[in-house]
Amino acid sequence: MTEAQNKTTQKDTKKLRFHSNDVVRTLYGERNCNLTLIEKRLGIAINIRGNDLIMQGNMLELEMAENLLNQLYGLIKDGYPVYERDIDYSIRILDGDYNAKLKPIFLDRVYITSKRKIITPKSVNQKNYIDSIRNYDIVFGIGPAGTGKTYLAMAMAISALMKKEVSRVVLTRPAVEAGEKLGYLPGDLYEKVNPYLRPLYDALHDMMDFENASQLIQSGVLEVAPLAFMRGRTLNDSFIILDEAQNSTLEQMKMFLTRLGFDSKTVITGDVTQTDLPEGKSSGLIQAREILAHISEIKFVNFTKEDVVRHPLVQKIIDAYERIEK
Repeated sequence: MTEAQNKTTQKDTKKLRFHSNDVVRTLYGERNCNLTLIEKRLGIAINIRGNDLIMQGNMLELEMAENLLNQLYGLIKDGYPVYERDIDYSIRILDGDYNAKLKPIFLDRVYITSKRKIITPKSVNQKNYIDSIRNYDIVFGIGPAGTGKTYLAMAMAISALMKKEVSRVVLTRPAVEAGEKLGYLPGDLYEKVNPYLRPLYDALHDMMDFENASQLIQSGVLEVAPLAFMRGRTLNDSFIILDEAQNSTLEQMKMFLTRLGFDSKTVITGDVTQTDLPEGKSSGLIQAREILAHISEIKFVNFTKEDVVRHPLVQKIIDAYERIEK
């Protein structure tokens, strides 16, 4: 082998040493699954020598691995149980911003006491979203499916209700597909609109057991209703979520935003690329983003495909459709 060929095949090396045996076991994962995943994602080789790691690969990837492993070690020391999916989230965060700090993101917890469930953000934007909901009375979460817009908003709403920060939670979305043809569908009005509210119930029951959720709904403390039912109301001491807002019209969006009463918060979520409105109708969400952008008391958080926290294929599907649309 020539000297030039030898140089091209040489790999850089980095060594890491960790001191706590207990933390190392969690960091490595069962049968070293976390390290195997890091090897695969970053294209490096990791050799284990007890609490020492010898990593080989290109220096850029090795520095990323060093940064990642050191931050994950610190997270575990502070009580965060790192799982394989957290490795993916962490690499995605650091790939977007090498200087990002994982602790403020993963250790920010939303407590859902009814199921003793803890929900944490999985990206910089998700952390920004949660902080915005805490600090602003009106927050827009805009971006593709799977970015946690509705789920995190509902987690914050249920948490606020359990902590008695609000006395009521209202979940609403447009029943666009039904439109003016609701009367032609079988059943009473509830049965006609219920299919369009099903995703809200699904997220709700993931956070609360069915019996508790049913009791709160029956008592009116928790309300799930189509957007049209918001007309003429003033919602005080409430946490209100408008889901699928891209399917609201300009008139509906204005009507909804002006329902906000004293001591209330509202979160509006939607994906401006998936509008199902009839031809000739403009999306109230798109127009609200243009009309309200100058109001400093209203916060807009824009999610991207990098924030997708569903199955890894979802991000690839979004990429594929974006290429076609462009």
